[in-house]
Amino acid sequence: MWMRGGTSKGAFFLAADLPQDVARRDAFLLRVMGSPDPRQIDGMGGADPLTSKVAVVSKSAREGVDIDYLFLQVFVDQPIVTDSQNCGNMLAGVGPFAIERGLISAKGEETRVAIFMENTGQVAVATVQTPGGAVTYKGDAAISGVPGTAAPIPLAFRDTAGSSCGALLPTGNGVDEIDGIKVTLIDNGMPCVVIAASDMGITGYEDRDTLDADAAMKAKVEAIRLKAGPLMNLGDVKEKSVPKMMLVAAPREGGAIAVRSLIPHRVHASIGVLGAVSVATACLIEGSPAAALAVVPEGTSKTLGVEHPTGVTECVVTVDGSGAPVEAGMLRTARKLMDGMVFA
Repeated sequence: MWMRGGTSKGAFFLAADLPQDVARRDAFLLRVMGSPDPRQIDGMGGADPLTSKVAVVSKSAREGVDIDYLFLQVFVDQPIVTDSQNCGNMLAGVGPFAIERGLISAKGEETRVAIFMENTGQVAVATVQTPGGAVTYKGDAAISGVPGTAAPIPLAFRDTAGSSCGALLPTGNGVDEIDGIKVTLIDNGMPCVVIAASDMGITGYEDRDTLDADAAMKAKVEAIRLKAGPLMNLGDVKEKSVPKMMLVAAPREGGAIAVRSLIPHRVHASIGVLGAVSVATACLIEGSPAAALAVVPEGTSKTLGVEHPTGVTECVVTVDGSGAPVEAGMLRTARKLMDGMVFA
């Protein structure tokens, strides 16, 4: 099934329908997407990392969990399929897909689906609209980066801190210095390096194409990323899609922070769900580049708007008495685009 999940798009497969051998599976998925090729002309990929994604879904045997979900990023112009990160946008389609495929039954007007994210070992709960016992994709919810409206799919994340790096702040520091630049190395569902945009020689308000054409800036960002990888317990990240690089600036559109996200070598048209959660969390880290620029509301439940090139992604981060994040949530939508056979 081909689906849009949040601001991403890709293939949703039942795990049982894919080769169990990883090498065979990855070769198949490269053929499906048409990689490696910048245009992905011989496959289904959309010539963009955001449209070259795969969700592998199965019924879970874990207690208190309905569905297991493995996310795979298929590189566009390299023969690489990686499970080194999660994807909160594709996650939005997992609940509807699981109900459509009969892995879980609809329960009333809305159905809560507990999803184990295999990439990070964490659980998310998606609430899917199921009037009359069937998934509906029609609704009035709007999200930045997607035209029109669709049925709301609230996602609740718990215990996401350190999902890939072992700790919210893998170095134990709110601020580190790499190549003379202050950075925050953070993982609240997505490993990210948060840097003041001005330290990279940009304003942080440029459009995607302008930044993608800035080779000098991207080289500087990549040099920092390669050094950040080992510090974040990610090892050599030269051929990995994490950490994501987040260049932040003061908000302009009423949000908490503005960001331009590199994922990691191309500029994101918007921002990933869990990347937004990590950036929003960085706004709460004392002394961090994000905190120095952010407008943060009071209270233990904070709605933080993360401004990006195509709009604002609102994250809700709940903190405990010491200010440490304990839960994060977000509203997404999804839509079924095609159901059929794909050939490789």
